[in-house]
Amino acid sequence: MMESDGAGSGTARERRERGAWIGGEGIEGSMHDFQRRRPFKTRAMALLDSELQDPGIPILVSMSHLNSPLVSSMPTQSPLSMMSQQQAPSLLAPPTPSRGSGRRRFTLCGVGEEQSLPVCQTHRRGLTVYCRSDGVCICPECLATEHQGHDTVSVETEWMENKARLGVLEQHIQDMIRERVGKMEGIRMSVTELQMAVERETAGSLCVFSALACAVERAQAEVMEAMEGKRKAAEQHAEALIRQLEEEISTLKRRGHALSELSQSEDHAHCVKRFPTLSSPPPTRDWSAVSVNSDLGTTAIYTELAALVGKFQEQLNNAADMGFPPSVVEPTPARTQPKIKRVQEYAVNVTLDSSTAHPRLILSEDLKKVKCGDRLQLVPDGPARFDRVEVGGKSDWDLGVASESSNRKGKIDVTPSNGYWFLSLRDRNKCAFRTEPCTDVHLTQTPNKIGVFLDYEKGQVSFYNVSAKVHIYTFTDTFSENLHPFFSPCTNRSGKNDGPLVITALHQIQ
Repeated sequence: MMESDGAGSGTARERRERGAWIGGEGIEGSMHDFQRRRPFKTRAMALLDSELQDPGIPILVSMSHLNSPLVSSMPTQSPLSMMSQQQAPSLLAPPTPSRGSGRRRFTLCGVGEEQSLPVCQTHRRGLTVYCRSDGVCICPECLATEHQGHDTVSVETEWMENKARLGVLEQHIQDMIRERVGKMEGIRMSVTELQMAVERETAGSLCVFSALACAVERAQAEVMEAMEGKRKAAEQHAEALIRQLEEEISTLKRRGHALSELSQSEDHAHCVKRFPTLSSPPPTRDWSAVSVNSDLGTTAIYTELAALVGKFQEQLNNAADMGFPPSVVEPTPARTQPKIKRVQEYAVNVTLDSSTAHPRLILSEDLKKVKCGDRLQLVPDGPARFDRVEVGGKSDWDLGVASESSNRKGKIDVTPSNGYWFLSLRDRNKCAFRTEPCTDVHLTQTPNKIGVFLDYEKGQVSFYNVSAKVHIYTFTDTFSENLHPFFSPCTNRSGKNDGPLVITALHQIQ
């Protein structure tokens, strides 16, 4: 038995006048009033008998705690179980008066145990407790039996803790979405850049191969012309020899005819007179060493041409391996990055040499970062230290290699002929290579990571957009001395170029 007050006190007629029937607006205010009078922490369910003359109604209340006298005096069968078995009448209709005296039975249920609350399948009690040990929602009777001693909290407490983590999870999801949108845009930009590069390289390769084909055709025509000239010269020489032989044959035939007539003559005096003249041999050439050479001497030419063709084929294979970027949309790293993987095999640890730094350059302690300061620093001067580099216009950075004997004082002409091979960024979006004249590079995306690959034996300095995994440009030259990495963060006159150049190890590049 429990004595009620507030919403549970008064006669049924008074409560009807206040709108206490289920479905009316008065019960909601009564419930709130009851809750304000009795602030409880834990919800529970109980049966309440009241001395009422009018029919009873279900009232929502909150119990103080699970081991209260009211709860401990509850019947073993839960009210929800009884309600589900007896098919309680609709809440919209007034309850049927009970038999017997004027007592009416009221069903009281906690706010958390409304009919929408999940129910324990074993005890038919509301799932108001969360077992952290097993990760399941349980009812109070489960807590007192098979989950006794487990780490448990109320469902509301567990939900509030989980709800606090929802913001972090939502932010993480948004970050993942932004990352993938950025990657998608990067792939699209790479595809666009690849298409432009293909068009540019196709036009360039057509010019190169057309020039090569013209050179081959011209060389072939020259060889054919030379062989034809040799043939004509040999024919002319042979014809001259034949004419000379024909003349000598005619002379010898006449001599033979004269000797035949002399032998048949009866005029002995005449024969004696002619014999000395006819007995001496006519003037002829010694033809034993004379011949016409049919060998054109092309064997040596063909041997040299075969060697040149083999070398040219090797150079074409190297160009196909180094000069053409792989697909940027292929998802398999082993197939999309053969060139970068090949370059990474020759990675070296590069640090900045403070003894060669311009007095305005500020180097990090690990000698991996360099930026331009506002004023000159007091540093010892030396022949290896740069004191001025004229780059012209607003500069962002210069990056490449320089020869050991390159000039580092005064105004420097930074060109390959003076020992400098590097890439320049101008106005944050204009790239150029310091050739003679400069070679402009039109990129749709400004690279934020540049890879420099040096093949000393082949005389090549290649530049790569490491982020997009695209080859940018290759210098071809002949090196005769040591080469060193060359870095210039350039000035910060515009106030927008204060960031440092950072040397990154290749194994850190993804």
